[in-house]
Amino acid sequence: MQTYDWIVIGAGITGAALSYEFTQQGFSVLLLDANSNPPSATRFSYGGIAYWSGTTDLTRQLCTEAKAIHQTLSAELDADTEFREIDLLLTIAPESDPATLTAAYANFATPPQFLNVESACELEPLLNPNGIAGAFTVKHGHIDAEKTAQAYIQAMQRSTGTYTIATVTDLLKNSVLTTGGEFFGANIVLCLGGLTRQFLKKSGIAIAQYFTHAEIIEVPACELKLSTLIMPAEAERFQLEAKASQNDAIWDQYGQEPTPAILDAGAVQFRDGRIIIGQVSRTLTDPNAAIDAAQSGSDLRQKISRILPKVGTLAGTWQHCLVAFSGDRLPLVGKIPGHETWHVFSGFGNPLAIVPPLARRFAIQAKGEADILLNQVSLERFAE
Repeated sequence: MQTYDWIVIGAGITGAALSYEFTQQGFSVLLLDANSNPPSATRFSYGGIAYWSGTTDLTRQLCTEAKAIHQTLSAELDADTEFREIDLLLTIAPESDPATLTAAYANFATPPQFLNVESACELEPLLNPNGIAGAFTVKHGHIDAEKTAQAYIQAMQRSTGTYTIATVTDLLKNSVLTTGGEFFGANIVLCLGGLTRQFLKKSGIAIAQYFTHAEIIEVPACELKLSTLIMPAEAERFQLEAKASQNDAIWDQYGQEPTPAILDAGAVQFRDGRIIIGQVSRTLTDPNAAIDAAQSGSDLRQKISRILPKVGTLAGTWQHCLVAFSGDRLPLVGKIPGHETWHVFSGFGNPLAIVPPLARRFAIQAKGEADILLNQVSLERFAE
C-alpha cells in the first residue's frame, strides 16, 4: 500500500503546476480530479498573463518570476503552452476620464500607455471608435491555460507523479476517500478553486475564500481576426470581490447574493482561432445556483457589441465556471491552521502570472527550505 508524499486534489492549472513542481523536488505525488475535462476556470480562461501589473514588492517579484518561467516553460515541459506576447488594450468607456485612469495606472510595474481613439483603432481595427474614449496598451503574456495544465500533468507523470480520475468524498488526516478507493499521503493539498470553501466546510473547517460565477461566450475558430486582447480599463470585478468578502458569514448561507452581478466586457482570440467573449461575474453563494444562460448571453453580446460590433454577432456557446478569490486579492497558500498535514493552494486573482512562481516556491519550501515570501500569502493572515 503506497503512501504518497503529496496528494493534490484538483487538476486545473493550480493543481497541475503544483504537482509538477513537487515532482521536481523528488516527491512522490498523486494528482486527483473528478473529471479529465471539467468545465473549470482553467478550461475557460482568457489565458492572459498580466506580468506588468505588480503594484507591491510581493506582486512585482512574483510577476517578474512568472515572466521568466513562462518564457522557457514550453521547453521545460516538452510541450507547447502557446506562450506569446500580445498587445493588451484596456478600453476606456466614453463616460470615463482618461486622466484619472492614467493616474490610477501609474503605480503598476509597467504602466500602460494611453492611446487616443484613433491610435487605439489602428492597433485594433475591429474597435468601434464611438464606443470608447481611448484606451491603454501594454505588452501582455498569453497562453492556452488548458494546454498548459495538460503539459504540466504530462511532465509530472514522466517524473514521480501519478494522475488518477476519482471523486474525493472525504479527507482524513493522512488519506483521502474517493470513488476509486482510499489513497494515503503524508500531506494533502486542495487545489479546488471555487469549490474549496464548500469542500472544507464538510470537515468543519472555515477559510476566507470565496468565488464568483464567471460566465463567457465561447466562439469556435472563425475567420474574424482580433489583433489584441481587449479588457475594460475600469474592471469592476475587483471591486465586486472586495465588497463580497466583507461579510464572511453570508457565504455559509446558500441562496444569497452578497453583491449585484457585474459585466466586464472583453474578448481574446487564441492561436487556433477560437474566441472567448466575457465576462459576467456573480457572487452567488450556492456553487450550483441556477443562472439564466439566455439572458446572460444576451447581456454579454450587447455590451461587447458597443466596443467590438463584429465580435458581438459571432455565434458561440454560453459557458460557466467558478472563479476563486480571497478578501485581499492575494491567494491562500499553505497549511490550514490546526491541521498540520492539510494545505490549500487556491484563491488566485491573477492566476497565470503568480501560480507558476508560487507553485515552485511552495514545492521548494516543502523540501525544507523556508521561504519568507510565502508567509505573506499564508492562511494565518486571516486567522482571528
